Amino acid sequence: MKNFEEVFERNLFASRWLLVPFFVGLVAAVAVLMLKFIKEIAHMIININELSGSEVILHTLTLIDISLIASLIFIIVFSGYESFVSKIEVEDDGDRPGWMGKVGFAGLKIKVIGSIVAISSIELLKVFLTMTEESDQGVVMWRVIIHTTFVVSGTLMALQEKLAASH
Repeated sequence: MKNFEEVFERNLFASRWLLVPFFVGLVAAVAVLMLKFIKEIAHMIININELSGSEVILHTLTLIDISLIASLIFIIVFSGYESFVSKIEVEDDGDRPGWMGKVGFAGLKIKVIGSIVAISSIELLKVFLTMTEESDQGVVMWRVIIHTTFVVSGTLMALQEKLAASH
């Protein structure tokens, strides 16, 4: 029975490598976001003379939104890989982000919810900037409610982590 347990535990531990295709898929998603970013900035540059100031702001907010999402994905990939699969062994030449290897699951949750709140804020700002008399007030109201839910959830999660850390 002891032999079965050792084999089972060894295989269970090795199964963490099943997460790697998920992380590779997320990196591929960042490549797609990069293409979307390039398309958006090219559109801005090509049409700069036709764009109004508010349209430039909207396009810039879209670029910020894409950048935040890409950064969030990499935080998840690096933290998830280091937390669940293996340590990333790269030379410490000062190029390694300071949070790598130090962000645990709790810290990752806070970073994710913080990024979601930032992304939601940008999306809400875009809604307000493009609002007209004919805008669907119900859609706007639901976006505000969803954003408020993200903010409250993030605040409660941060408070929960702070209380847990103090014990």
